[in-house]
Amino acid sequence: MENEDDDPIIQEIDVFLAKSLSEKLYLFQYPIRPASMTYDDVTHLSTRIKPKQQKMEMEIAINTVSPNYCRSKGEQIALNVDGTSNDDTSTYSTKLMDKQIFSSIQAASNTTRYAAALYRKGEIHLTPLHGILQMRPSFTYLDKADTKFKEREAANEGGDSSQDEVEDDIKQVTVRFSRPESEKAKQRRAQSYEFLQKKQAEETWVHLHYSGVKDSRSEHERQYLLCQNTSVADNMELTKSPRDYLSMLMPPDVEEEKEKPVAPSNVLSMAQLRTLPLGDQIKILMKNVKVMPFANLMGLMAAGTESINVLRCIQQVAMLVQGNWVVKSDVVYPKESSSPHSGVSADVLCRGRDFVMWRFTKSRWVVRKEIAAVTKLCQEDVKEFLDHMSIPRINKGWEFMLPYDEDFVKKHPDVVERQNMLWKGIESKLKKVFSISNEDLVSRKQDTSSAPSVVIPGDQLVNIAKAKATENQAQLERTLQKKKEQSKQTSSTVTVLADVHIKEEPVSDEEPMDTSACDSLSNGMVNGIHMDESSRESVNGHTPRGDGDLVTKELKEFVATTFNKQYVLTLRELKRLFNLHLASLPPGHILFSGISDKMLQETVLNTGCKQIKVPFPPQSTATPEEQKVFALWECGDSHDQLRQELLDLFLTGHRLRRNLIQTKLSQKFGDALNKQQVDKVLKDCCVCYGGMWYLKGTVQS
Repeated sequence: MENEDDDPIIQEIDVFLAKSLSEKLYLFQYPIRPASMTYDDVTHLSTRIKPKQQKMEMEIAINTVSPNYCRSKGEQIALNVDGTSNDDTSTYSTKLMDKQIFSSIQAASNTTRYAAALYRKGEIHLTPLHGILQMRPSFTYLDKADTKFKEREAANEGGDSSQDEVEDDIKQVTVRFSRPESEKAKQRRAQSYEFLQKKQAEETWVHLHYSGVKDSRSEHERQYLLCQNTSVADNMELTKSPRDYLSMLMPPDVEEEKEKPVAPSNVLSMAQLRTLPLGDQIKILMKNVKVMPFANLMGLMAAGTESINVLRCIQQVAMLVQGNWVVKSDVVYPKESSSPHSGVSADVLCRGRDFVMWRFTKSRWVVRKEIAAVTKLCQEDVKEFLDHMSIPRINKGWEFMLPYDEDFVKKHPDVVERQNMLWKGIESKLKKVFSISNEDLVSRKQDTSSAPSVVIPGDQLVNIAKAKATENQAQLERTLQKKKEQSKQTSSTVTVLADVHIKEEPVSDEEPMDTSACDSLSNGMVNGIHMDESSRESVNGHTPRGDGDLVTKELKEFVATTFNKQYVLTLRELKRLFNLHLASLPPGHILFSGISDKMLQETVLNTGCKQIKVPFPPQSTATPEEQKVFALWECGDSHDQLRQELLDLFLTGHRLRRNLIQTKLSQKFGDALNKQQVDKVLKDCCVCYGGMWYLKGTVQS
């Protein structure tokens, strides 16, 4: 009784449930706008809604005469979006950004607990909310501007951007037949983002009429927030027992758990993810990420999580590849699933993906065509496997996306050994399934323990090449010395010339190696040709008397032929082409007497070419010697002046856009210049990467 006296009832208020607007009442929120700055006095141009999806869009006018409005920016945005056209499809008909669109997203999927309350004459009238929407600015006009920009870029480049394509244009066409869809597959498809987007696009817009807060129509509609019949007999929803009424206000937690998804989606927050068991957390993370180092995985776990527990769980859903964890194939392709590209079953997809993973345990590189030839799967499926764990490199193949994790291998040798045993079992299964012979396995096998020795840095490759070249040079000099001694016995005037035969070894696609950096490894080599003591006298431009004119003639002929085909060459590329030219010459040719770099450059400058000092990309690692660029300045055709103007443009920057080049050349040559002429000189002197044009040799592919 004392407690009841301390909490007296001050007033009793009747609560009524109004249902006239229960299916039409929405609460709008503007999270990026201060509450003091409302849109009540702003002109609303149009409003539309998709009732089933609860999607709302509003067009609101912008005050273009406000001192805070930048008119030049508004004109620029309108020009970027609509261009110079003025038709019905234009977003901004006034050639000025004079409006903005607000688009809605659902702030809460379940609004049964929310209602709008109206207090009047000692009574509270509640109307349930049909939806809570957050209105945010929509920037779809930027997508339209970006589309127009890409169309202009494609038109300017004239289709030359195909040089950037990594994959083959030819695609295999596979015919597949649809199979009956299971209930689980239907549920997964209904929850997919693609299905929801399609469903949302199918619903038509319903256009609405907007009435301001002070309009008579708005005042009339607000009357429906009051319960029309206030008699108790007609409001049976609230005539419950105290226990039932309390249960309605505060449902038990079990009902909330039923509404939560069993497995979180890609948009689940880390806070929600950490409420799941540790095994489910790791499985979901690996299924989404595909490849992850163990250190990164531990960083995503909650504080205090033991690494031994994480290791126990990760081995159930992932395999160790080059010290990193790659999600298992049966997690990516569960049973009863099929390929969206070819329709093959999950078992076939898992075998093909396991083969790709196994190949990456042997090498940093794989070739897609070889994978497709072994697995007999379509190109799209193979590309999907490779996208999960590797990155394409132009003219090299597919490289594993993460570096070798040496720290994990050193810290957990027992886990590495266990994974190696698992891979041996998988290897034997793959050998039977794909009919791989022992000879193929031995030829491809590099290191069954996935040791980091298979990953050789570039500087080590150069050192190995230098050591090998020094050894070969010493052996060749000993051979030449023996030949000298033999020749002195027969004739004191005989000169021995060493003919070098260059054998081209096949280079594997898996480990491409560039040996062009080893052009001058020692004093005994000039442009890749070994010389003895007598032939070294011809270095630095000094050739034996009587043969100087013939050497100059042959060298000029090579330079003229090369630049008439290439037009622009770096010194490094020119030396490489010269070495290939020497390899094609018969033994004893006059050019084997030795050609120095200085003599080669002088010949280039005397053959109608010119050295141009163009800037290289900031990230370029080319040496000053490698940055020497030569161009054919005059070749006698009608494009000489146009080519010279193009080369002058690159003196100010290492890359240019096609439309800028066209504009500059048009200002110089006027209407006489056409697109075909510009295409001709661009292909002669430049290469295109990523929509930008670079001078040949100044950028690595």
